[in-house]
Amino acid sequence: MDAATKQEERLDYLIEEFKQDSERYRLLQTPDDTEGKRIVLRSLMNIRMPGMMPADVLQVQDDYLQERIRENGIVKPDDIPTIEAQGSSHDQGGRISIWKGDITRLAVDVIVNAANSQMLGCFIPNHHCIDNCIHTFAGIQLRAECSRQMSMLREKYGSDYEQPTAVPMLTDGYNLPAKKVIHIVGPIVEYGLTDELEEDLASCYRNSLDMSFDNGLRSIAFCCISTGVFHFPNERAAEIAVRTVTDWLSEHEDGMDRVIFNVFNDRDRSYYERELQTDR
Repeated sequence: MDAATKQEERLDYLIEEFKQDSERYRLLQTPDDTEGKRIVLRSLMNIRMPGMMPADVLQVQDDYLQERIRENGIVKPDDIPTIEAQGSSHDQGGRISIWKGDITRLAVDVIVNAANSQMLGCFIPNHHCIDNCIHTFAGIQLRAECSRQMSMLREKYGSDYEQPTAVPMLTDGYNLPAKKVIHIVGPIVEYGLTDELEEDLASCYRNSLDMSFDNGLRSIAFCCISTGVFHFPNERAAEIAVRTVTDWLSEHEDGMDRVIFNVFNDRDRSYYERELQTDR
């Protein structure tokens, strides 16, 4: 049996298992085409409440997701040039990269997820946010671990506890190429930018780097925290990210081998390229 046929069998099996796991969607009609099936499986994973499944189902899920990631192409830090190699004279240019692409492809020590205060991932089926993407390709074990950590925090701080802004949570990466994931809640811009919101965003980057350092994680990929549905202006966010990371690297000469600014569009890439082309 070739790899494509085996992967299709896994997909069919997982859809049926996740349908049976759901009271509401047990009778959901499954499309005939592969892409339609992938959408259905991702949707069923996205809406599922935290909790594990039988070991044999989890094994098929893991095999399926790892093959999907291999198909997408795993990217290692050495595959991405530093900005110094691209001609930048930035004083930390040998440890910084800009990369446009899917963060779930990165084989770094840790990726940073822009989470919400519930810390359980995005429940909207097939939503385009990074939180949804990371939870989808990590597998259902990630939501289960986040739930366990939040349950412990609620035992300590009360049943209405939500994760505060800029306080990072570290989990395993499960099926992701990244070893670990740092989940962090960025500031929400509702009525205009303030000094406090800017400092909160800086704290997201600084605290994530501190947590990575404390846990021996030497390469990190940051998404553009808070710039999506949290409405932080993209250009200002890039300025704060570059300034904060640069200052941290200057203070920790042996604290991190590589910091990757992961962007999804050319506009954001241009902001980071502009910030990182000059000496500080």
